[in-house]
Amino acid sequence: MARATKAHKARLLNAAFRLLARQTEVADAARQLEDQFALSRRQAYRYLEQAATLNAPVAAVESTVAITFKLPVSMVRALRAYARRSGLTLGQIVTQALASFLGAFHRRRG
Repeated sequence: MARATKAHKARLLNAAFRLLARQTEVADAARQLEDQFALSRRQAYRYLEQAATLNAPVAAVESTVAITFKLPVSMVRALRAYARRSGLTLGQIVTQALASFLGAFHRRRG
C-alpha cells in the first residue's frame, strides 16, 4: 500500500482531531476512522494518538506533483546552501520564490 500524501495525512489527522474534540470514545473514534478512510485498526489508533497531541487542527496542505527542470550549476549550489542554512527543502524554497514571482506578475497585470 502506498504511503499517505501530506494532504491526505492532514485530512486524517483533522478528522481524528475533530472526533477527539467531540469527546468521542477512542474505540468508537477508531472505528469511525477505519470506516471513513478504509484504515486498519492500528492505523486509526496511530492517527488518534497523533491527533491527541495537537492543540489545533493541522493546516490543510495542497497536494504536490514532481517536476523536473534544469538550472545552472551555480544556482543549484546556491539553493542547496540556502536550504542547509534555512532548514527548508528545495521544494519549499522554490515554491515560495515562485509564489512571490507569480503574485508580483499578477499584480502588474492587474
